[in-house]
Amino acid sequence: MGPMANPPAGTDRERAKAQRREHLLAEATRLFAIHGYAGVSLEDLGAACGISGPAVYRHFSGKPAMLIALLVGVSQDLLDGGQKVVSAGGTAEEILKQLIAFHTDFALAKPDIIQVQDRNLETLPTTELALVRQLQRDYIGLWTDQLRQVHPQETAAVTRFRAHAAFGLLNSTAHSAHSARTSKAGLRKLLNQMAASALFTRVG
Repeated sequence: MGPMANPPAGTDRERAKAQRREHLLAEATRLFAIHGYAGVSLEDLGAACGISGPAVYRHFSGKPAMLIALLVGVSQDLLDGGQKVVSAGGTAEEILKQLIAFHTDFALAKPDIIQVQDRNLETLPTTELALVRQLQRDYIGLWTDQLRQVHPQETAAVTRFRAHAAFGLLNSTAHSAHSARTSKAGLRKLLNQMAASALFTRVG
């Protein structure tokens, strides 16, 4: 059966609304990273998207709802991407290398959202903060599951420490990559190597 000759009247309008919502989230990420969450008004957000401040309410109930969408969304995206890597299979070492590559690409592509999360995570309401924390624990679990196979002699606390050390290294690019005098490809290679050292180096 071919495409409908007369698609539903709401299709274009719904598509435009979804695009405007994504545009607002992208501008919120950029502005929150530059000025801080408290330093950005709805008028600022609307102006960045070519609409009035009150028009933002057509898409979000307010600025807190935008922060929730950003921080819950990025945590869910990381978990979904990590699960996809694990589902592709391979040895524990191969999976960890793919997880490193996945997270490195994320950190280099989205430094603004990392800064927003670092500065504003505790601003989330209790329920949404708990959700983000759970998503983060699930994501870390993907890494520690593989690390326990690579380092079966180590305690769970040590494997978590390794994972957090790798995240700290990779996420630090949100604050430092702009000052590194090398290409993004060069940074990617360096970060992959450094993170691999944190995960695979045997102690003792």
